[in-house]
Amino acid sequence: MLSSVSDLEIEAQIPALRRFARSLVRNPDEADELVQDTLLQALARWRQLRRPGSIRAWLFQILFNLHRARGRSRQRDLARFSDETAADHPDPAGDQTHALHLRDVLCAFERLPEDQRITLELVTMADMTYEEAAKVTDVPVGTVMSRLSRARERLRSELEGGTITRLRRLK
Repeated sequence: MLSSVSDLEIEAQIPALRRFARSLVRNPDEADELVQDTLLQALARWRQLRRPGSIRAWLFQILFNLHRARGRSRQRDLARFSDETAADHPDPAGDQTHALHLRDVLCAFERLPEDQRITLELVTMADMTYEEAAKVTDVPVGTVMSRLSRARERLRSELEGGTITRLRRLK
């Protein structure tokens, strides 16, 4: 097909792209549209891919940049996702305690600041390296590590019933 990347290599990235898109837009139809736009843009800009081995991070970066460019309201996305949460995450073991814990984890995950949530998802769920996540979000590797650490600590604290110290942003 294009360059030295096969159709199968691109196709193998689609499920991960869909999961990431769904976490960004909170709507399966919008997520599919975002993935489709990502693939179309990747095909249109194929010659910009510098190293064929970096196709995964490159596709994620395109998807993330498309999402940012669309300027979707985070509040609207969260409201839409909260209505779908129960249907998307059925009780995995039929155990109510486990289902409640899963719900608590998802709610705590949703309360994370967007930059921390995206970083945590890229590294843990999309199984990206710190370098790949840094490339996707266009920040230094140290920032990825810091966001990941803060996200994990915040989740841990919330799930253990602790209070979160909110830091004030200085401009």
